Amino acid sequence: MTTRHTAQAAIVWLLASSIFINYIDRTNLAIAGPFVSSELHLTGSQFGLLSTAFFVTYALFQLVSGALADRMDVKWLFAGGFALWSLATGMAGMVHGYAALFAARLILGAGESVAYPSYSRILSQHFTEEQRGWPNAVIGAGFSLGLASGLFFGGMLVGRIGWRPFFIGLCVISLLWLIPWLLVMPRTPAHTAEDSKACPTALEILWRREFLGTALGLFCANYFSYTLLTWLPRYLVEARHFTMDQMAITGGVTYVVVALSSMAFGHLADSRIKAGLSTPRIRKTISSCGLTISAVSLLVVAWTTDPALTVAFLIGGGLGFGIFSSNHWAATQTLAGPLASGRWTGMENFTGNLAGMIAPVMVGVVVDRTGQYVAAFALAAGITLVGAAAWTFVVRDVREVSWRAAPDIRNLPAGLR
Repeated sequence: MTTRHTAQAAIVWLLASSIFINYIDRTNLAIAGPFVSSELHLTGSQFGLLSTAFFVTYALFQLVSGALADRMDVKWLFAGGFALWSLATGMAGMVHGYAALFAARLILGAGESVAYPSYSRILSQHFTEEQRGWPNAVIGAGFSLGLASGLFFGGMLVGRIGWRPFFIGLCVISLLWLIPWLLVMPRTPAHTAEDSKACPTALEILWRREFLGTALGLFCANYFSYTLLTWLPRYLVEARHFTMDQMAITGGVTYVVVALSSMAFGHLADSRIKAGLSTPRIRKTISSCGLTISAVSLLVVAWTTDPALTVAFLIGGGLGFGIFSSNHWAATQTLAGPLASGRWTGMENFTGNLAGMIAPVMVGVVVDRTGQYVAAFALAAGITLVGAAAWTFVVRDVREVSWRAAPDIRNLPAGLR
């Protein structure tokens, strides 16, 4: 293995391990949901709002983090965000009131907002187009295994030691990750003054049809993901009467499948591109098919009353989401290119994570009013199908945008100037 490949491997595994920790910290509230709700006497709507608090700051700060990722060394940007979200996790385990826990979730969202803009800047800078599917797949596997480990081990630990020690322990363990990051991660310098002049503005990115398609696709995919992310433990325990251990195993297996399918189809796409298949065809087709599989699977989960079918099609939904995830981000990095990868990803992730503000509350409201999950899950499936359509019909091409050919901002409609 060459020195360059060794350095690339180190980058990939550092990023994958960071997102592994990220998603355990992000989902600890969902894992501990039945216990937190019981201790604080939360209604479904209150729990949904508590879950949404994270996504408010996570989405809003994407715009800031995306701009910063293109303008400073992301090694230090990411280290600061990582430390902030780890400390917020510990804080959540120490507070005793609803308002304080709400504030901890807001801080957690702000810290975690640095992740994906930083990933895109690093991968677009250090990897070529035919190399990006695999690192994105490994990062996707990291987030899935983080969810799987959180649900499997976290679900069992919370039931045995309590949710507060679980949160505090996560904080301590997470902070240890910063040591190898600071020692091993190479610098990714800010753009030069000349590069900065060529960087597109937010309005130039927004004007691109490809941006609108990828952002809509991510919003719809995230609606599916965050519906399960925030409500799957409560759904399995309350609606399907699973024990905490059964919930942990089901959720864990689902996200292991997400990880495996992400790596498999990320590698498949890279190999097909190297073999000469067009990038637009492979990235678009895989992304659209993945979301279609997830939508159909969730529709079955919404209507079936058979526990075995519920488990089987939850796993099918995870399979589809893994197929989508690695190729979606690889396409985004290709479209934006090194000059705009941070800002494009921040803006796209802002749009995508509006779903995180909407989905948890929407599910809570529907469950409170209907007493069941059928309508909430059917709505999520329909939105996911819209995402598949966005990748099929709105995203026309997956090639690096020539920013010199971007429309003159003076020609934008008045409402966008």
